[in-house]
Amino acid sequence: MGVPDLQEHRQAEFGFNEQHQNEVINYMRFARSKRVLRLKTIDSCFEELKDSRLVEETFTVDEVKEMLDGLQVVVRGEVEMELINTAHTNVLLLRQLFSQAEKFYLRLQSDISELENRDLLEQVAEFEKTDFKTPDKKNQETSKPKLAPLNEGGVSELLNKEIARLQEENDKLKTRLRTLESQATSALDDRSKAERALKDLQKVQGEQQEIGSLEDTVAALKVDYEKSLSANSVSNKSLQENLISAKHDLLRVQEQLSLAEKELDKKFQQTAAYRNMKEILTKKNEQIKEIRKRLQKYEPSE
Repeated sequence: MGVPDLQEHRQAEFGFNEQHQNEVINYMRFARSKRVLRLKTIDSCFEELKDSRLVEETFTVDEVKEMLDGLQVVVRGEVEMELINTAHTNVLLLRQLFSQAEKFYLRLQSDISELENRDLLEQVAEFEKTDFKTPDKKNQETSKPKLAPLNEGGVSELLNKEIARLQEENDKLKTRLRTLESQATSALDDRSKAERALKDLQKVQGEQQEIGSLEDTVAALKVDYEKSLSANSVSNKSLQENLISAKHDLLRVQEQLSLAEKELDKKFQQTAAYRNMKEILTKKNEQIKEIRKRLQKYEPSE
């Protein structure tokens, strides 16, 4: 089996196309360089211990234990720093992948359990050994600080069509939204006009009710007035009748008084006292006349 067949076999195992395979190789080279640098640091820790502490031929148990404890602390710190840095680096790589996927409206998912799959880990190790034997210039040229977009065609073409369709649908929805907003604004204006008309109608109805109430009050007052007039008319008629009756009674009483006076005068004239008084008065009158005559004789004429 030649080299091209081996390369196609590896691509089939991981499901990568050529571009993605180059991206994986670049990342594995980056991880290897960081790993080699960290291993050199650990080696320097041991060399420093040898040069600085292992200068005597014999050491006590406590001294050996102290040197190993110090070395453990240093190595542990270096390994922990490398593990933390590797985790953070992986997060940044995932960030690039997710950011690029979101530009094409994709939602990537990961299976954490596959990270501990021994078979896949062995395949990755074999993949690393095979591809790192003779690094070619093609892989170096494809190394970029940012991930390149997917090639046109296949899934990318479908995604672009879907994006265009969604954008067209979005434009239609925006147009529909503007139409609905215009209709809603018009409906709100109509509603405001209707509310104002209803308020005016209610005001007119209130005024009509008030007028109706006033008309009812006037009608009631008119009825009371007519009743009062009718009662006054009856009362006036009764008073007039009573007045006429009283006048008649007065005339009758006056007539009776006149008759009584005449009768009394007649009866008085028939009495002896009346006759005597009349005779006296007659004599007195004659005497007065006689005296006047005498006086006239003595009075001078004018």
